[in-house]
Amino acid sequence: MSRDEAVPGRDARNPDDGLTGDDAAARDGRGSTPRAAAHGDETNTPTRTPLLSARGLSRRFVSPRENLFQPGRVTDALKPVDLDVYEGDTLAVIGESGSGKSTLVRLLLALDAPSSGTVTFDGRAVEPGPAAKLRWLRRETGIIFQDPYASLDPRMSVGRIVAEPLTGLGIHSEGDHRRRVVEVLEAVGLDAEAASRYPHEFSGGQRQRIALARAIVHGPRLLVGDEPLSALDVTVRARILDLLAELRASLGLTLVIVSHDIGVIQHLSNRVAVMTEGEIVEQGPTTRVLGRPEHPYTRRLLSAVPTLDA
Repeated sequence: MSRDEAVPGRDARNPDDGLTGDDAAARDGRGSTPRAAAHGDETNTPTRTPLLSARGLSRRFVSPRENLFQPGRVTDALKPVDLDVYEGDTLAVIGESGSGKSTLVRLLLALDAPSSGTVTFDGRAVEPGPAAKLRWLRRETGIIFQDPYASLDPRMSVGRIVAEPLTGLGIHSEGDHRRRVVEVLEAVGLDAEAASRYPHEFSGGQRQRIALARAIVHGPRLLVGDEPLSALDVTVRARILDLLAELRASLGLTLVIVSHDIGVIQHLSNRVAVMTEGEIVEQGPTTRVLGRPEHPYTRRLLSAVPTLDA
């Protein structure tokens, strides 16, 4: 997979992630609005089978009791929700901080055990358990975390970081690892020489490219981003958003993007689920939910959250 095949139209040698604000925009004549528009907003028909599905999924936390006479406080981080993600779609899960978005993602990927409900991936039950039991799911999924500074081990070279899924899943030989690492680094706009360097040598946007390379190196079908853009400068954020759209198209990825920034989501997703207080209060095609919101919370969110173009 050459850089041209993986990411059409991108100059992989000059991602300009070290620049911020107007300087980066002036460098290539672009503003902060991504080039890539969201793909079609078709309504899913009953004949389609979800790639990822949740039914009655919930998570309750009980804090330790304060004394012998008072039980621990119960927190419903996620109330029972139903959710379907269809192959080829980009689903945005939006809501303010503390709404349950990250809890939902952890349950969908079996990074935590639900209090109730079920999750299936391509018709197969997803159940938390030992790493060996979940290897099949890890092979099918990749995740990008919020903080590009905390999610990369500073003691490891970029090459080792990106190759982690290949090593952990037993994919390919060591020589194949090196070739594959170079391929995905170039696909996300970094040169091959980046493999021998360390995370502290890169800007925040470049680190998130490294995290993205690690998330796709093993060829997953589903890519999940848990607030992957919120820690970045607005212009760098737009570039990473462009890159996600390009990789979705070139690799045939299904995306689930968690965010509280509606301005980001409207450029990438074709479906939206709106969360507040641990519940999904509205979901549907992006154009409908953002253009004609039905729930009062969605309307408040649309009027209050800053957008990428602000």
